[in-house]
Amino acid sequence: QLQLVESGGGLVQPGGSLRLSCAASGFTLNVYAIGWFRQAPGKEREWVSCISRTSGSTLYADSVKGRFSISRDNAENTVYLQMNSLKPEDTAVYYCAASQMCTWSSNTYGAWGQGTQVTVSS
Repeated sequence: QLQLVESGGGLVQPGGSLRLSCAASGFTLNVYAIGWFRQAPGKEREWVSCISRTSGSTLYADSVKGRFSISRDNAENTVYLQMNSLKPEDTAVYYCAASQMCTWSSNTYGAWGQGTQVTVSS
């Protein structure tokens, strides 16, 4: 069964940093593009970033461009989301998911993880 597990969330002050991890279980991650999404309370799920299978292509939402960085370590079967200069509006549950291509469309993704909570607050 394809499964992704997110970790690394927590409480951080504005301006701080966190690194989220997305680990694969039951399949090899390097055959998929991986996307990160987030959902804040009362809001719809929002695409954040994605990375292609070979790391040759990365995309970011305008709201996180220049602050977040996505990377993958296929040997570790893990994708990372480095989040810097965090803002209160980044507070959300963050999810990773697998797709055949790096795209902003959530409809193309499957094997969603359970999510990890990120809270940015002083």
